[in-house]
Amino acid sequence: MMRSLYAGVSGIKIHQTRMDVIGNNIANINTVGFKSSRATFADVLSQTQVGASAPSDNRGGISPRQIGLGAAVASIDLLTADGSPQATGKNTDVALSGNALFVLKNGGQQVYTRDGAFEFDAEGNYVLPGSGFKVQGWNGVDGVITTNALTEDINVRAGKTMPANATKNIDYNGNLNASDPIITGISYIPRGGAATDVPADQGIYIDGSKNTMATLTLSDGTTRRVTSGYYQVGYSIPVTTVANVYDAEGGEHSVTILLDRNKDATNNQWRVYLSPTGKLEDTAQNITAPPTSVTIEDGATTLSMDLSYVYFNSDGSMNMTDAPKTETATTTLTFTPTEGVGATTPQQVTVNFGGLTQYTGNTSAYPTTDGNAYGILQSISIDTSGVIKGSYTNGVIQDEAQIAVAQFVNFSGLTKVGTSTYQESNNSGAANIKTVDALGVSITPSALEMSNVDLANEFADMIVTQRGFQSNSKIMTVGDEMLETLINMKR
Repeated sequence: MMRSLYAGVSGIKIHQTRMDVIGNNIANINTVGFKSSRATFADVLSQTQVGASAPSDNRGGISPRQIGLGAAVASIDLLTADGSPQATGKNTDVALSGNALFVLKNGGQQVYTRDGAFEFDAEGNYVLPGSGFKVQGWNGVDGVITTNALTEDINVRAGKTMPANATKNIDYNGNLNASDPIITGISYIPRGGAATDVPADQGIYIDGSKNTMATLTLSDGTTRRVTSGYYQVGYSIPVTTVANVYDAEGGEHSVTILLDRNKDATNNQWRVYLSPTGKLEDTAQNITAPPTSVTIEDGATTLSMDLSYVYFNSDGSMNMTDAPKTETATTTLTFTPTEGVGATTPQQVTVNFGGLTQYTGNTSAYPTTDGNAYGILQSISIDTSGVIKGSYTNGVIQDEAQIAVAQFVNFSGLTKVGTSTYQESNNSGAANIKTVDALGVSITPSALEMSNVDLANEFADMIVTQRGFQSNSKIMTVGDEMLETLINMKR
């Protein structure tokens, strides 16, 4: 029997296989995260009619005379190039770019996918909805995510609540202007009275409820008129800051803390104290020293904080070692609800000024606080690091979980197991499961990765494959005619 018939048969078979691969690629042109494949061919064993011989002194070398026995499929390769991200607007969708896959759990079996069309089920599990496979990652505890632990099912329940947490710290950051002028004189006009000067050893508090105006004379030769606030000769105009403090029941209270610079610039000293509060019966109130205790919110809460001092070096940094007094860069605020207005146990809050600087320029000092009121999970979002953030009704945004991704030495060596998922194989290597940032890949939130099938290339390959199939079928036709001619010679 003619060898060409069998070569033609092998050619037809491999081109059928190639067309199957092309058909599968085109069928998945719109499959999320799909990776196309290609078929490559190789020749098979050849029949040697004459072996090769080496050159000699009298004769040159002779190459072997071989007849090929057809072709076979050498490999079907997975093409792992990224598909284009397509914005969807759905906050649970994620598109992955780079050499990595999402990690899923199917019961006790771990699989991997590029399909990021995830959503939360009725139990708060983050899943691939078509299969119910659970997305793996790390869940946060009180907003803290530990990514060096084993991965687990990501779970963020709808209606999740956040308990109230009492404030423990007030931290100051920003700059205090080293060039703030000093108040050298204060005068005001009481209602129905004559202009009155405030003694140098006293301050004045104006609550803004009366038509009272005070005139401040400053060390730079300017004057300023004010209608509310606390001021004292020998100090700069106070920097007013407001810190929102939460009690143990989640009640929010505004605490006003003032900072002003001492006229003695040698020590670069700033005072820190509570702002006077309350409505005045008269137009203004002379105060010999800043208060160490004030009552706020219609008498419901008492705040206590000793007069404190913050010192700076000549280069503007905070002086923590050479302060002329024993005060440091922290102080304690005692927060005591009045009896009959909830818990009456004093609440201690540490006020830290270590983040402040003193440079010439604008003042930008501001406080930040911990603690929060009771809240209910309102919405979630996902950032480019794969962190799922929850927004609560109390205004707090908290890290709820982080998506894990896996990287393989040989992505193309993974085994497809359907539903757009893969499994490890003997040639893929073991999964290296880390965060997106650790593996150098990226996530696009509210988007999906499209199929990486190039339709133009698939159509071109289809034409080439069709012509290859036709050519091999022609070999069989011609071979059959030659055999028929040979048989007819006997007739």
